[in-house]
Amino acid sequence: MQHTRVIGLMSGTSVDGIDAALVDITGTDFDLQVELLAAETYPYPPELQDKILAVCAGEAISMAELAALDNAIALVFAQAAQNIQAGYTPATLIGSHGQTVYHLPPDKYSQKPPALGYTLQLGRGDIIAYYTSITTVSNFRVADIAASGHGAPLVPRVDAYLLSHPQKFSCIQNIGGIGNVTYIPPRHDNWLNQILAWDTGPGNTILDLAVEHFSNGTKHYDNNGEWAATGNPCLPLVEKWLQQDYFQLPPPKSTGRELFGVNYFQECLQDCQSYQLSPADVLATITELTAVSIVNSYCNFLQRMPDQVLLCGGGSRNLYLKNRLQLLLGKVTVLTTDDLGLSAAFKEAIAFAVLAYWRQLGIPGNLPTATGATQEVLLGEVHQAFS
Repeated sequence: MQHTRVIGLMSGTSVDGIDAALVDITGTDFDLQVELLAAETYPYPPELQDKILAVCAGEAISMAELAALDNAIALVFAQAAQNIQAGYTPATLIGSHGQTVYHLPPDKYSQKPPALGYTLQLGRGDIIAYYTSITTVSNFRVADIAASGHGAPLVPRVDAYLLSHPQKFSCIQNIGGIGNVTYIPPRHDNWLNQILAWDTGPGNTILDLAVEHFSNGTKHYDNNGEWAATGNPCLPLVEKWLQQDYFQLPPPKSTGRELFGVNYFQECLQDCQSYQLSPADVLATITELTAVSIVNSYCNFLQRMPDQVLLCGGGSRNLYLKNRLQLLLGKVTVLTTDDLGLSAAFKEAIAFAVLAYWRQLGIPGNLPTATGATQEVLLGEVHQAFS
């Protein structure tokens, strides 16, 4: 069986760095096999990270500044690709998600069809291909959006082939800056067409903003949820926040920092002040929002609850959040994808390596039941290696 060595590059809504995964891939779909050879997160240079976060928060920039930012992101992505394969036989393909700086879901309720969204990921694939001399696939989301989809979540098809179970209903719950879920029925009959996926709402973004606020910028995340664990969640506030329109929308749906970002955090902080909450109480309350919004979305939008929930992303390392989810889910087993042999920390980077691999083979990467697209499409734009 032919082996293909691929690098997956990913930076999510947390903007905490570039996740790079070097993988060996064989098979196509049902026989897909992925071996993780190396994985590392490369932090953004602080000045570049600050600029990305400012743009995500709506800061106006000129076209010249946008071009410079696009190039700067591409260069650090290219460097990450070169670093991750050091000491290994070089990869022949890169799948680079890039850095999302703007995401506008399609308005499915618009009276003016077609309902089209818009998404922008910076970090030019042609620059990465040039500096690495490796064929690079990038800009994965736009084809799905052109087909009236959300362009997100894009990992459900990968989840289906790597994490489905012959008897169990599973939820693969990623908790990055934004939370997203893939609901996978048992692997028989018409199971692939019954997969659902959507963004559940805030993951780590609001929590990280709160940690930075209360630590005066000395901390960027709540390590293992230890700070939040010392507080008490304000349940009336959680109930209030859950009235936000996004949580009521049925899937397919997607969101980002445009909704759950700095402005949303400031509103939450103002609400907390009226209850005179301590910093630990605020962190516990925001963590509870993430946990309850995930569980409520299962209850509201699934015909039956899963047998198991498999966590991945940075939030999977937050023990307090994991414990809250387990308590709220009762008898549902809560694990991480690590427990099934797929890296929880680097699953998204691995997924974009697979999507690039499928693009080269001419295999569609999206699932219309997950994104709302009108059809399956090839994902990503191919930039051939420079000789």
